Amino acid sequence: MAKIGSFFAIDIGAGGAGWHDVNADYARGFTDLVEAVAARYGTGELRIGASIAQLGHAARLWSPLLATVLGHGLVLDLRRLERADDGPRLRLPTVSGWHAETEDQVTGLLYNMVVRGHLEPLAAGLRVKVAPGLLYGNAASALVEAGRAIVAARPELTAPATRLVTALLGHGALTGKGVITSPALAFRRTTCCLYYRVPDGVKCDDCSLAGK
Repeated sequence: MAKIGSFFAIDIGAGGAGWHDVNADYARGFTDLVEAVAARYGTGELRIGASIAQLGHAARLWSPLLATVLGHGLVLDLRRLERADDGPRLRLPTVSGWHAETEDQVTGLLYNMVVRGHLEPLAAGLRVKVAPGLLYGNAASALVEAGRAIVAARPELTAPATRLVTALLGHGALTGKGVITSPALAFRRTTCCLYYRVPDGVKCDDCSLAGK
């Protein structure tokens, strides 16, 4: 999976120093990553740091999940996810999950695993105010970007990847957060991640403000 891109990489192993339960980060508001991202981009607006950190985390959740379900028919279990003490890398103690069956079942499992199991607890713990619609928009954007990366690396997966991404975009709180605009999974979201507000920042290709 890591060959597709860095967001697809996930460590496997248990024990040892340097890792902790990611749920502890959610309870603390992802504070260390929010502050680190804000500092890296030279902004004093912590809500921008929160948005970009959450967007990156969403990408690290969706990417390996989509890759394993599309490439191997397995819905990866992320309930025991850990995060590196020194950065955003993720780890699982073992590889386990469920065999993909019907499309509806897979869509529900993936949505519950990522959005309800991780991104909503993260949002609930944030110490800075970020609009819920923006955060769900980030989740939708990260989802489509993961699908686009898979299609670029594995063109034979274009049809199932497009069906799955489209189904997820119509599920739960991801509904209405953007539309696919081309067969290559180009996307236009209905919200903005705020990256354009950092020094030398620009509007992303899928930004709702692009062209304005």
